Amino acid sequence: MTQKEQICDKAVELLRQEPRGLRFAELMRRLQRELPEVKSARRVVPNLHIFRPEEIAKPARGLFRHTRFRETEVESDIQLAETRTPRRGGENQFYGSFAAYFVEELEECTKAIPLGGNCFKEKWGTPDVIGVLCPRQSDILKFPPEVVSAEVKTDSSALITAFGQACSYRLFSHKVCLVIPDSVSESDLAQLDALCRVFGLGLILFDAENPAEPSYQIRVRATKHEPDMFYANRNLKVIEDTLFG
Repeated sequence: MTQKEQICDKAVELLRQEPRGLRFAELMRRLQRELPEVKSARRVVPNLHIFRPEEIAKPARGLFRHTRFRETEVESDIQLAETRTPRRGGENQFYGSFAAYFVEELEECTKAIPLGGNCFKEKWGTPDVIGVLCPRQSDILKFPPEVVSAEVKTDSSALITAFGQACSYRLFSHKVCLVIPDSVSESDLAQLDALCRVFGLGLILFDAENPAEPSYQIRVRATKHEPDMFYANRNLKVIEDTLFG
């Protein structure tokens, strides 16, 4: 038996015991522990789904799952989200801490405020947090102010809605971040990661069950674009005193 066949056989055996699958790093660790004499695992593992398509699937980047669990993949992801999704109505508990994170750690803005609700009173929505990046007194090169917005979502079952809302904020914002629970399924996270990169959104993960210590983690940085200045000025007029005061 070749080393490639040994690795594939052992990988199939390991994945049969993991309904949710294994990430690349964890699968590598287990293979190295089980097959210490085999040295080619790092070359074989990325293509397991190609070498053994009847037994191994790759539902997301870096994630391997036995095909016996393919039919229950969506069901198990939904069950996981339901068990770890906090009660609705608590999103506003995170607005203040994320506004601080926006300014102090991401440094995407010089001032940020919680917003939410229907402050802008129009169907394109109101960000949960909005901020502005202005040049500091010490900056040698001055630049025009930039508007940054964020959509915070604690409900893992409403990710598509959250993504759509975040995209709509690009109408009046230079940068937009989507903030979602770190408990989302691997497949959902992989797709959101890819979508955020395509549309230029930032992607932030956080512990939606712990308002005291959300542990925000940046996954994708937002890219800057030019918003429609008519809508940017119209919306900022509503909060001018609060944001620029």
